[in-house]
Amino acid sequence: MLGLELVVVLGVCILASSVASGRLRVAAPVLLVLCGAVLGFVPALESVSLPPEAMLLIFLPALLYWESLNTSLREIRSNLRPIVLLSTLLVLATAAAVAAVAHALGLDWGPAWVLGAALAPTDATAVSAIARGMPRRTTTILRAESLINDGTALVIYAIAVAITTGEQQFSTGLVGFRLLLSYAGGAAAGLLVAWLVVQVRKRLDNPVHETCVSILTPFAAFLLAELVHGSGVIAVVTCGLALARVGPRIVRADARQVSTAFWSIATFLLNGALFVLIGLQANSAVRSLDGSEILTAAGAIGLVALTVAGTRLLWSYTTPYIIRAIDRRPQQRLRRVGARQRLVSSAAGFRGAVSLAAALAVPETVVGGGPFPFREEIVLITSGVVVLTLVVQSVMLPSIIRFSQLPDDTALDEELRLAQATASEEAYEALPSLADKVGVSDVVYKRVLAEYEHHLEVRRAKEAGDDEVAQSELEYTTLRLELIAHKRATVVRLRDEATIDDTVLRAVQRRLDVEEVRLSRREIEED
Repeated sequence: MLGLELVVVLGVCILASSVASGRLRVAAPVLLVLCGAVLGFVPALESVSLPPEAMLLIFLPALLYWESLNTSLREIRSNLRPIVLLSTLLVLATAAAVAAVAHALGLDWGPAWVLGAALAPTDATAVSAIARGMPRRTTTILRAESLINDGTALVIYAIAVAITTGEQQFSTGLVGFRLLLSYAGGAAAGLLVAWLVVQVRKRLDNPVHETCVSILTPFAAFLLAELVHGSGVIAVVTCGLALARVGPRIVRADARQVSTAFWSIATFLLNGALFVLIGLQANSAVRSLDGSEILTAAGAIGLVALTVAGTRLLWSYTTPYIIRAIDRRPQQRLRRVGARQRLVSSAAGFRGAVSLAAALAVPETVVGGGPFPFREEIVLITSGVVVLTLVVQSVMLPSIIRFSQLPDDTALDEELRLAQATASEEAYEALPSLADKVGVSDVVYKRVLAEYEHHLEVRRAKEAGDDEVAQSELEYTTLRLELIAHKRATVVRLRDEATIDDTVLRAVQRRLDVEEVRLSRREIEED
């Protein structure tokens, strides 16, 4: 029964933390981690832990795929240089810095590099959940970095583990070859799976079938990359970005609605479950210590956490000036970010479930049969640093954002207005030719023409600041919503009177729901 109990407990924690985060104005991941830490004291849950295989093979592909589908490829292209530097060189620098500190604390170089590689990548789910309310460029860089840097870190991690266990000998050529194979193989696998998915979805016309393909996509990309010894992370991200580009042309509206609804709730639950399990694992790691070891462990965790944060801070205040000295092009000068604003990016380097899963995946024995050196210390320090960065940095981030005085980012709103206005204007201009193409009657043509003229009149009035027109449109929408509610109540009454069947009720209700959602969104836009 433990599995069922765990499902219920995780669900309650996720729901309660999500509701409480809005009221307490505390990031939901912080509350989820704290819930997990408290649940660790429940005797029935003491043995619960985060299986590294589940994280690396189930949670990670799904979460990375959804994040990549919702990331702007245009923004990635325009900020490619900082993203590449952050996801490669900063990962190497962080791993090296943590390894040096861990070696000074008594770990051998092999285990020290394993710890450094585990803590080097930022966490995509934590960044998306916590780092909100920032300019689009900053958010895009943070999200893209956290999507890609897992691939670099996991390659370093695999090499460090293989060397420590005695399976391989270190060489610079080996590291370079593994990194090249990881990125090239992963990208190729992702593009191939994306092409196959496009061919399959073009031949499907059922929203449920298309959603099944969408669910299988990230796991297929991850699997193919692993088979060719590439990076599954890079494959999933590449596949997601490619499909985000092609999807609007091949995916029908009904399939997109079903798929979006599924992925939204699935990733919400997966994210929440991960943070609760992180808290449980941290509690388990601490309970394994006796009183004399807790203080020593706390000091090591604090020192490593400062190293992780300090390396990122140092990077943010050195590399930009090096780039400025090298690249003096006018367009580069326009993209410069002030010192205060760079502090936000430095504080948003959260560590998460990928780091913890890597630590838990460390083998228990080496080639000769002996125990893997310092494995318990790696798990303990990683758990502590993950929790510390999530809690401390997420609490500090709002104050840092206020201190940084980030400029208002209105570009997205302006582009949204441009897209809506241009689409409506061009549709209106194309209406006569489209009516001839379809062959509609004059009555239908005049009806649609009147609707579009009214729509354009309302939009132009809003842009001109005509409050009277905006108010009348709001009243119209409110009345329509009331009529829909009355129609729904009538249909429910007919069902209760046994005049119609539940199947008929659901069929009518689906149509009313679609209309209500459309009008509700319209009402929100008008507000």
